[in-house]
Amino acid sequence: MHRRRAWELRSAQERAERPVSEGGQSREPVREVVERTQTVVRTVVLQDQGKVPLAPRAAQRLNGEPYTLPEDAVEWIEALVALRREVSNPKIHAFRHHIALACEKTARALRDADPGTGS
Repeated sequence: MHRRRAWELRSAQERAERPVSEGGQSREPVREVVERTQTVVRTVVLQDQGKVPLAPRAAQRLNGEPYTLPEDAVEWIEALVALRREVSNPKIHAFRHHIALACEKTARALRDADPGTGS
């Protein structure tokens, strides 16, 4: 960490010594100093009346984080890969049969939605 900080200081000093036209420091007073910025991303799901939500609003994951559904095909594939890795997890042992049935029904629905692909 000390080496990195030393490099940062050296490179900052080198940049400061360059002419302003080449990216060096200006001699004008500083108007504002920004020490840190933070970007916060929030997803808002608007539900139509009459539709049943797939997950309760207060649902939480085992680690306490809010439960959210994958938003696109790539995220669904990643979620299924994670599920495949977890089949031997003792926490889901009692639910394996229910999970398997749900996966089978989902696979059937996916195949039925596009019968032209056939498998």
